[in-house]
Formats: sequence, C-alpha cells, structure tokens
Amino acid sequence: MASLGMKSKPTWRLRPAERKIILVVGDIVSATLALLIALILWSIEPEEWLRFSWQFIIERPPIWYFFLPVLWVVLLLGLYDNRHAEKISSTISGIAMSALLSAIIYFFIFFLAAPNSLPRLGVALFFIGSTVLTLIWRLIYIAVFSAPAFLRRVIIVGAGNSGSTLVNIVKKSYPIPFHLVGLIDDDPSKRNTEFMGYEVIGSSDELLRIIDDEQISDVVFAISGNFSTSLLNAVITAEENGVDVTTMPVMYEELLGRIPIYLVQNDWLLRSFVDQMHINRFYEFGKRLIDIIGGLVGVFVLVILSPFIIFGIAISGKGPIIYRQTRMGKNGKEFKIIKFRSMQVDAEKNGLALAARENDDRITPFGRFLRKSHLDELPQFINILKGDMSLVGPRSERPMIIDELKEIIPFYRARLFVKPGLTGWAQVNFGYASTIEENAIKLEYDLYYIKHRNTLMDLGILFQTVGSVIGLRGR
Repeated sequence: MASLGMKSKPTWRLRPAERKIILVVGDIVSATLALLIALILWSIEPEEWLRFSWQFIIERPPIWYFFLPVLWVVLLLGLYDNRHAEKISSTISGIAMSALLSAIIYFFIFFLAAPNSLPRLGVALFFIGSTVLTLIWRLIYIAVFSAPAFLRRVIIVGAGNSGSTLVNIVKKSYPIPFHLVGLIDDDPSKRNTEFMGYEVIGSSDELLRIIDDEQISDVVFAISGNFSTSLLNAVITAEENGVDVTTMPVMYEELLGRIPIYLVQNDWLLRSFVDQMHINRFYEFGKRLIDIIGGLVGVFVLVILSPFIIFGIAISGKGPIIYRQTRMGKNGKEFKIIKFRSMQVDAEKNGLALAARENDDRITPFGRFLRKSHLDELPQFINILKGDMSLVGPRSERPMIIDELKEIIPFYRARLFVKPGLTGWAQVNFGYASTIEENAIKLEYDLYYIKHRNTLMDLGILFQTVGSVIGLRGR
C-alpha cells in the first residue's frame, strides 16, 4: 500500500467548530464596535455637556449598558448553526429577528422601570449599530468562507447505502458544505461509476495516494460491515498525517442536525447513544431554574391574555375553553397536558387519536389563529412549573401514538429519556408531523437534541421559537 506523501494540507479549510469560533469572535467585535460608536454618537447630542470623555463613560451609561454586546451575541445563538450561518436568507432573517427581539426586551423593561431611568438613545444607537455591523460582517463571512479555497476536500470510503445517502445529502445541500472529490469502494462493479455526479475513483488500496494527489482534508468512513486490516491501517495513517477521519453518522449529524436512525446498527442505542446522552447535574439544575423562570413569565402572559383568548374561543362555538389530554412524559410517566381548545368538540368522533394535519378541517377559525401564534399552548406553562414538562425538549405525545410509532420507527421510545418540551430542536427545524416518514425525521431531530443538549442550545431554540411565534409560523 502506498504511503502518504505528506503534502501540506491547506490550513484554511476550517472545521465546523472552527467556523463557529470565527463567527462568535466576529459578532463580538461587531457588537463591541457598535457599542463604541453608540457611546460617541450619544455623547454629541445637544443636551450632553460631558461630550465623549472618560468622565462621560463613567457617569452616563449604567453598568449593565456595557453588557449589551453579550446580550446581542446571545440573541444570535440561532445563527451559529453552520446550516444557517452560510445562507444569506437565513442570515438576514435571523439578524432581523434578533433586532426585533432586542426591541421587545427593551420595551418590556422600559415599561417596568422607573421614568427616565433608561438611556433610550444609547440603547437604540447600540442595537441599530449592532444590526448593521453584524449584517455586514456576516455577509463578508459568507462571501469569504463559501469560496472554493475555503471548502474542505472530502472523500467517502464506501459506496453502499450509507455512502450514497451521504452523496444525496451533499447534492441537495445549498450552499454546498464541502467539495466532495469522490468515493472509494473495493467492489469492482462500482469502479468508475457515478453516484449522482460523483465518481467512484479508486479502491481502498489507493486511499493514501488519492488523499495525497487530491489534497484531501477529510475522509468519511461509510462502511457498516467488515473491512480489511489494510484499509484500517490506511485510515489510521491518514489521521496521523493531519487528515480528519470521521464516520458517516457523525457527518450526517453535522450536515442535517439529525441522527440517521435507519443507518445505524441495532446496538447503537446502547453502544453509543446512552453513553453520550448523560449530562452533568449542573446542566439539569440550570435547566430546571430556566424552566421555573420561564414558567413564571409564561403564566404572567397567560393571565394577561386569557380574557381575550377565552372570549375568542367562546364565540367560535360551544365547548370547553380548556382541555386536558393524557400525554407520556419522561421515562414513560403519564401526565395531563393543559391547552386552550382549538378544535371542534367532536374532533375525534371514533375515539382514535389523530395527529394534527396541514389545513386540518377540525380546527376552528379562531383555533387556527391560536395555533399559528402558539397561544393555544400558553396553559402548558403550568405543566412546566409542575415539572411535567420543560421549556425545551421533544414534543409530548399521547401514549397510544407512542405505542404505535415505537413498533414502526427504530429507537422511537428513546425520545422519552428526557422531559417533553413546550418547544424543541425538532419543532424549530421541522414542525408538525402527520405521517410515519415525517415522524421518523422528527425523531432524528429529537435524538440529536438529546445527544447534544446544553444550555446554549436550549437558549438558541427558545429564541428561534419566539421568532416563530412573532412570525405566526405555527400550524
């Protein structure tokens, strides 16, 4: 077998984690520069006698004002997913939504604070500056890092089901996540054939030579069965020489934010998932604290809006205002979920559980508004305070639906390892599911969340959910 010639691998072909670091640093620089510009413009207003000086910086802005860049970066959490960060449309809408959220937060605090206690001009200047500078920085980032010179050069080892699935994902992705050079497979019948435009360019014996000749930066291992010792040695040699070696399921997660439930072995749940899903108690404590704070805020909003919602439900037809339904929670424990009624009273005449569908004719006209705005879910904040649910987690389902789907979809019951959520990774990335195929996709998102969950991910999901509520993107 040929040895790796140690041609220098271009260092500018950055990994996803490295790109996120660049995004965070760029956003922090943009927000800090916006803060400086805001202070300068604020200091030159006609009634400001201190002007821009050290005395002005010490006396005029309150201490919390200098933490606004941190708040801005937190509001951008949903834009640190590489699948969105490199799309112009997602970037513009994400920054616009962050600006709108910042305005909502400010006005909420403004009405609760004492009169004339908030620096309105300074705050407004900061958020305007942050929006403009961050947008400019993000567009520069997209233009630079989507250029071919910055794309990783990838080769897939294995042209079977896993390899072809990955090729299909790359083919459908926009913008392209990396430059796929081709595939490698030892099956002679696949040599020089093409998979959706990508050629099988050699066998495992040629792996090191191809890596050297094509300046490959990443090797994706997509073989689920047995493989030769020589191939294993070649892959280890490549890794030792600076080539990043990863497996197809890991690359699948990176590209789609999902776990490939149909492409992993039956023992995956015990060998991989269970070990990686455990998290520390500090996260659990912080998550419960956020749930309590969010639950109290939600109940406050519920109290304010309830009279209007009750009136709307009452005039839309006869029936109860609130309905309770049995759902399955963490570890299969059942609880009663609380929601505002959005469907007709006889929505399930035959007693069978039916999932909500697109343009569901069982939903009342006012109920449709409640669902699009997610206001029908406000009473669930009571479930969150009780501990039945969390703010973030897989969507709660009825026991009979879970019993049905776990017989059809692999690993379906694994979504019960955590509390169900008012919102979740699957909800913000996919929405509702009414078919077996859609439920399988949602499960892939749910398992990805359970495996990778952390506080920053939870906050990002919450901010994206607020954007969905404001944009009436419910169903």
